[in-house]
Amino acid sequence: MTDKAASALDKAIKDLPALHPGPGGAVAVVRDGAVLVRHAWGFADLEKRVPFSPSTLMPICSITKEFTCAVLLDQAGDPAVLDEAVASWLPALKGGVPRTADLCNNQSGLRDYYALTVLCGAAPDGDFRPADARSLIGRTRSLHFAPGSQYSYSNGNFRILAGAVEDHAGRSIGELIASRLFGPAGMETASFCPETGEMPGDAVGYEGSTAFGFVPAVNRIHWSGDAGISACLDDMIAWEAFIDATRDDADGLYRRISRPVSFADGRPAQYGFGLVRSRHDGVEVTGHGGALRGWRSHRLHVASERLSVVVLFNHSADARAAAMHVLSAARGEAQASPARTFFDPAWNGWYHDVGTGLLLGVEAQPGRVTARFAGPDVLDWDEDGVARSAAMILRRDGDGLAMERPGDNLRTRLARVDGAAATDIDGVYRCTELDADFTCYAAGGAYFGAFDGFLGKGALHAMRPAGPDLWLLACQRSMDAPAPGDWTVHFRRDEAGRIAGATIGCWLARMIPFEKVPG
Repeated sequence: MTDKAASALDKAIKDLPALHPGPGGAVAVVRDGAVLVRHAWGFADLEKRVPFSPSTLMPICSITKEFTCAVLLDQAGDPAVLDEAVASWLPALKGGVPRTADLCNNQSGLRDYYALTVLCGAAPDGDFRPADARSLIGRTRSLHFAPGSQYSYSNGNFRILAGAVEDHAGRSIGELIASRLFGPAGMETASFCPETGEMPGDAVGYEGSTAFGFVPAVNRIHWSGDAGISACLDDMIAWEAFIDATRDDADGLYRRISRPVSFADGRPAQYGFGLVRSRHDGVEVTGHGGALRGWRSHRLHVASERLSVVVLFNHSADARAAAMHVLSAARGEAQASPARTFFDPAWNGWYHDVGTGLLLGVEAQPGRVTARFAGPDVLDWDEDGVARSAAMILRRDGDGLAMERPGDNLRTRLARVDGAAATDIDGVYRCTELDADFTCYAAGGAYFGAFDGFLGKGALHAMRPAGPDLWLLACQRSMDAPAPGDWTVHFRRDEAGRIAGATIGCWLARMIPFEKVPG
């Protein structure tokens, strides 16, 4: 590494606490199997004044998914061996059952079960037991797309995979990960901890901000396969060094889980076997993030350069952005981006996608577009009038917008939403599949919705109109993090113009039908 590159990397590391403020964090950079950076800052526990260090244990959350998939390949070889075990989790599903490989690649079409907990009345800090997971997954009667056709992140996929591997191997997923991965990799203090309320170590995860302050996050969910590993920075350094040491082994587990994957139509997929595949400044990058309320983590690996970056936070800052910032510095990339000035205010407004049932909100500014669909996304506006980001491409199409999401294998046209929403939405709506109720309340000009189901009596969520019979229901806290955000609620009317039901969905859980309860 040149002196200039080393200086840029040193600055990037020093900038992290200010760019991503919060109680504490840690970062590592590994190149050619050797440690270039091993740094921690801040505090693991603000009340007890315990410093955050490279040995501070914390949940790495969804980074666990790659370990689950690696153990699956280690134990079963061919994922198809587990297809029957996977199907046993879905006794009520009508139509095609997703394959084990579809679950590994987040192409199953199964709605995310943590998003569904909201519709079943769960409190953000409520209990979620293994029996609850099995019950919720077992209620599945429909998918939100055909298996293998698209991508949609679903934590439940990996809960099922863990259960299938356990049945096949006759051992718990935690025991398998510890013996087959932690041991060989030298991850000395890593462990599998399915109870989020009883995690090892002395670190506390915090919700909040510098403006609001930071308070300890309360989590009571049981997770398995979708998450569950607790590790420290030194453990993660050992994992990255193990990846490098086994890079030339054709049967090496990381090489196997990072091989190219595709959709059923042959198009390349950007997610497979617990890893996100992307290109950054011309190079292939694999990695994954992790999130729970109060915790964020991210790891990135550039195989062609034998380079890895790991970032851990005990707060809710953007660990991926931090990891990308460090990766760019470590690779000596220029930080400046070209100036763009194109602007078309006619883009502003709401658009509806019939295929997914979701609303797209667009806020146009000179040179950039903020789009809210699967979540907030900032797109750069090229001079040709096309807006692009890593996840999305938007073009004008008459009065609507054409949207591409290559990573999701989704290409669709959205119609502009015009007009005011009628406010006759009061009442109770029932979802037979989830055995859950949705109740709408009009309260003096304000509108709220709440869900009740087998997980409890949910809190009220504010609702706001977007257009004729299209509303948004805000959900900023849930059992998982990040929360679903805005749910699209599309009310349906009968021939007499009376509301007959509603279709409710978010990106993680789409097109869920509710019928109006008479009375």
